[in-house]
Amino acid sequence: MSLQEAFITYFNDREAAINGQGETSWHQRRRAALSDFEKLGFPSKKNEEYKYTPIGRALEREFSEVNLANTSFNTDLVQELLASVIPADVQANQLVFVNGEYQPSLSKVISSLEEVTIVPLSEAYQKHGQVIDQYFSQQPSFHPDSFAALNTSIAQEGVMVHVPKNVLVETPILTYFISDTSTGVSVASPRNLYVAETGSKFSVVESFYTVGGAASYQNVVSEIWVQPNASVHYTKLQPESAQAYHTGTTEVYQARDSRFTAVTVSLQGTMLRNNLNIVLDDENCESHMYGLYMLDEKSHVDNHTAVDHRKPNSFSNELYKGIMDDNSKGVFNGKIYVRQDAQKTNAFQSNANILLTDDASIDTKPQLEIWADDVKCSHGATTGQIDEEQLFYLRTRGMSKEQATAILLRAFAGDVLENIELDFIRQQIEQVIDTRLDK
Repeated sequence: MSLQEAFITYFNDREAAINGQGETSWHQRRRAALSDFEKLGFPSKKNEEYKYTPIGRALEREFSEVNLANTSFNTDLVQELLASVIPADVQANQLVFVNGEYQPSLSKVISSLEEVTIVPLSEAYQKHGQVIDQYFSQQPSFHPDSFAALNTSIAQEGVMVHVPKNVLVETPILTYFISDTSTGVSVASPRNLYVAETGSKFSVVESFYTVGGAASYQNVVSEIWVQPNASVHYTKLQPESAQAYHTGTTEVYQARDSRFTAVTVSLQGTMLRNNLNIVLDDENCESHMYGLYMLDEKSHVDNHTAVDHRKPNSFSNELYKGIMDDNSKGVFNGKIYVRQDAQKTNAFQSNANILLTDDASIDTKPQLEIWADDVKCSHGATTGQIDEEQLFYLRTRGMSKEQATAILLRAFAGDVLENIELDFIRQQIEQVIDTRLDK
């Protein structure tokens, strides 16, 4: 049985046991998504969007024999990981998912119910059907994507965050999606729904880890709704492992006067694909996108972004940076659309890359499609090596070549990392980078 057939069988088995949800509007969307996945299949090399990332073929090879219903894990391994990444004194809402299942004993929600609703998605289906009905799988998509369709069809677990009007959630929301492969390969499909109602504000962090020596695969979709005058800060962290596969789609919808910031940091993985799609659907929207991929060994990370300016007087700014070492490979494809009605749009996009070896590589393709005439838009990409003049200057001050290189690369990455809101998260990433640079 192929992996695609295994997912379809898994859907049919789950549908037979859903007990009353079969006629809900959101389950009808699941069925439609499964139909899309059956038609699309996993992308091949002929698919332009996956031209440089043959992940469909890799998944069929690595996971064709996986038991999708197996969610067992080693509690000690997971607790050891969490203890190493979550400071004991941190004040945060914390939700933990292991091999696709919510773990209440490892999670805690300290914000009040009046302030924000933070629940696992399985509970949201039962208790918050009105929110699910209004927002689940309702984002406008840029392109049909088989992985997003697959997630919509089979995902049963993840987190739902719903912030009422005019509420500022001061306590951050930390979500941990962990794959335990100590007893074999793991496959999970987390689905997250974040809703900031009018005038509200919150911050959420998604972190993806793998423990154990076998391969893992997480196919995640996060829908983010930023209503009028609301603000959301979203961080996606991928420390992962050298055996990790990941396909992720983040869909963002912005209403009038809203603000959205995304920071994506990828540090390791066999093959990781991140899609970030943003629709600015009214005036005075503001979007900021920052990305850092720092890769070594044979890691492969592909970042695809798309920003759709549909209405006038909005602003988007995008900065992605890559550092590739050893035999690693980076891919960046950024699209900016400015529709005919979106006059007075300001949109900027930049991708900068440093290759530390002759075997490292990057494929970068920034794109603009503009149908309006009164706009300010720019895009660009650079690829090179460490600046020899800067390196020479630091070495004349008594530093070794390795020390000087590390300082320059930390400064290069700093433009992205300074946008991470939580100090302990930023310090953890900086520590990983320092360890990598000092090896």
